[in-house]
Amino acid sequence: MTARTCLVTGAGRGIGGVIAARLSADGHRVALNARGREGLEAVAGTLPGPSLAVPGDVTDPAAVDEVFGAVEREWGPVEVLVLNAGTGVSAPLARTTDEDWQHMLDLNLTAPFRFLRRAVPAMTERGWGRVVVIASVAAKRGAPYISAYAAAKHGVLGLVRSAAAELAGTGVTVNAICPGYVDTPMTGHTVAGIAAKTGRTEEQARAALVRQQPIGRLITTGEVADAVDLCVRSAAITGQGINVDGGAVQS
Repeated sequence: MTARTCLVTGAGRGIGGVIAARLSADGHRVALNARGREGLEAVAGTLPGPSLAVPGDVTDPAAVDEVFGAVEREWGPVEVLVLNAGTGVSAPLARTTDEDWQHMLDLNLTAPFRFLRRAVPAMTERGWGRVVVIASVAAKRGAPYISAYAAAKHGVLGLVRSAAAELAGTGVTVNAICPGYVDTPMTGHTVAGIAAKTGRTEEQARAALVRQQPIGRLITTGEVADAVDLCVRSAAITGQGINVDGGAVQS
């Protein structure tokens, strides 16, 4: 592939770090964003190609121009944008606070909107661009105790579909990857939370998550990166929410 300038949010660990490594191995320049510089520099130090650590809180409106500006000064416009930053909260609906609700919207929906809005003009001007949002199977179906998270993820899938329809024919594609439970620190936090609330051991809690995926195991970070790679390479895939969930949601 032609070497492209990439920006990956939430790139300090987990899925984001593995996606950054895949893009770098494919020969691209990769800018990494997360809140903490230390984690970004640790990941950047493992990449085989050019890298740039750009710390910033994606929920801060001012951070959007700061992050893009840093990349543009170094390498020019962002051509591949992977919006991976995100997290979840779990609580019964009646105990989901306004703060929990707003945090889920800010991080999982509003931040991707702002980054996408900032990236699109340069992509359309150049006639080429790839945007990939790491969503969740919670963008496709609801589940108990994740009303705020699922609402935000459903929203970001709607954003992806609308943006893709608007940009069709410009050379810019917009897609979402919808993983099930991935073997990451975020899932480890979920396991610990389930164990603390239910009295089960962490091994029992993890087994309960595994049982939700027909393949009988957690998804690997590399499998999520495979789907991102497909979206970057293909000009014909756009407006999709690609499930990477071991067959849990068939759509």
